[in-house]
Amino acid sequence: MARLKDTYVNEVAPALMKKFGYKSVMQIPKIEKVVVNVACGEARDNSKILDAIVSDIRQITGQQPVLCKAKKSVANFKLREGMTIGAKVTLRGDKMYEFIDRFFNLALPRVRDFRGINPNAFDGRGNYSVGIKEQLIFPEIDYDKIDKVRGMDICFVTTAKTDEEARELLTLMGAPFEKQ
Repeated sequence: MARLKDTYVNEVAPALMKKFGYKSVMQIPKIEKVVVNVACGEARDNSKILDAIVSDIRQITGQQPVLCKAKKSVANFKLREGMTIGAKVTLRGDKMYEFIDRFFNLALPRVRDFRGINPNAFDGRGNYSVGIKEQLIFPEIDYDKIDKVRGMDICFVTTAKTDEEARELLTLMGAPFEKQ
């Protein structure tokens, strides 16, 4: 479980310090948190859909998700303020490292026609986001028990100042970036 954390301390941090020439160990970027988010517009009509989403996220992350409510009313989407429209989980510490390890080494290779994740999906401040089209790539999800294939957004929040630092951090952590 703590294998990836040990890898960070023993291999990743020294490699980053050497490459970017940091003066202090506190300057070395690290992954602060991972946010897994599933948004579902149909959840406003049927609460069973929301229960299925919560169950899937709980199985994937091992943590109870928080329900997300609409901040504004949007008439075109038949959405009122306060309606529940999704669920999210914020992972930190050991659960975060375990999830990252499973995501990079087990889930992503199970994606059909997988050539790597987009190396340009950084936000300019060292955070990386990736979208998944189906929850079936995670081994915890039983194919027979799902009602509908749903996607999710996974956001890696790092302490890196630039995208280059964050890309190097994630690469050393095992992120399978697409070759350009």
